[in-house]
Amino acid sequence: MRLAFLIPPMMLLAACGSEEKKTGEATEVSINAEGDGGGIRIKADQDGGKIKIGGDGAAIDIDIPDFVDLDIESDFDIDGVKLYPGSKVTKVDVDASDKNGIDKATVKLGFTSPAAPKVAADWMAGEFAKKGVKVTRSGDTLAGKDKDGADFRINFGPDGANAKGEVVITKV
Repeated sequence: MRLAFLIPPMMLLAACGSEEKKTGEATEVSINAEGDGGGIRIKADQDGGKIKIGGDGAAIDIDIPDFVDLDIESDFDIDGVKLYPGSKVTKVDVDASDKNGIDKATVKLGFTSPAAPKVAADWMAGEFAKKGVKVTRSGDTLAGKDKDGADFRINFGPDGANAKGEVVITKV
């Protein structure tokens, strides 16, 4: 799984999204991508952020005055399986490296779901089964490997009557 494709869309979304939200519900984004020639760092939340691009004698440092709410939920899926309906991504953390021919990455998505952890985990396990993606389950945690060979884990925990969780996708 090459994560370089995430950087340009995230930069565009961070800089010029379509709908600002100042309600405290904006998705936090953190991207750290390193390569042999330099790197990219993006850190932003509802109050703004920074984009830093540097390498081989050149650097760009851009302030983002206001961040927008990203509609990550509609674009996110693992082999065609989306988060439980009505879920909201609250945090995106990407750490990727492509150095000396070794490509590795970890993507973490924090989310909330409008269902109890068991209900959301049951639903997602069923959706993975429909798509032919094998997952193992331990309590309210699902784990498996996607069609590209990346390992994933989805943790569901209580958040009042609803679920709060994290998706972790790792490619080494």
